[in-house]
Amino acid sequence: MDDPALRSFTISESTHRINNPLTSEKLATLGRALDLRPGSRILDLACGSGEMLCTWAHDHAITGIGMDISTFFIGKASARADELGVSAKTEFVHGDASGYVADTAVDIAACIGASWVGNGVAGTVDPLRRSTIPGGMMLIGEPFWRQDPPDQASVEGCYVTSKDVFLPLPELLEHVGELDCDVVEMVLADQDGWDRYAAAQWLNIRRWLDANPNDELAGEMRSSLATSPARHARYVREYLGFGIFAVMNR
Repeated sequence: MDDPALRSFTISESTHRINNPLTSEKLATLGRALDLRPGSRILDLACGSGEMLCTWAHDHAITGIGMDISTFFIGKASARADELGVSAKTEFVHGDASGYVADTAVDIAACIGASWVGNGVAGTVDPLRRSTIPGGMMLIGEPFWRQDPPDQASVEGCYVTSKDVFLPLPELLEHVGELDCDVVEMVLADQDGWDRYAAAQWLNIRRWLDANPNDELAGEMRSSLATSPARHARYVREYLGFGIFAVMNR
């Protein structure tokens, strides 16, 4: 794993079961809200630790394929499937999810918190749409502005360089509609979910630093740990939202 950005992400989220600020309770809420039927087939692009597929396979008897560029997270996902006894219902493969289209159409195609695979929401909807059966569903996980950031410092405090990177929630929903899709369900993270997601990163980083003080990334990770808690409290939990949106073609 030579990519420093991928390494730092892996360090930060090494113990995360969910690689976004939704809690396990929120993920379960979404599964119930979608009225998942046994045997439904799900494709999850940039699946991370695979918690969505694994828990839904366990709770709703769905089948699923997850793809991620990180062998570390694919390994975690496969181990989680073993833990929940759903290895026969799920498959996790290593690969670049950018523009990936399923060979066989699925009931639900998902990309949660990784719209970079399509350079934005519109570019992500396209391969998801082409991966679903007629009448199928797409799940898109995306940040949004829960409050308008008042200045550039607030924008950069949320780890982006321009306010245009994200939309306010109403405008995000309108944007999805402009892609000829209907939004049919959504589950949003709350501030506690953001806290759990971010604070777990701090503990992961600290434990990694204690074990790897001379690593070439140690300085960068030390700087991140020193600044991230206040940055999170001042900016991220105040201004940034996150949701998973279920959409269907019109």
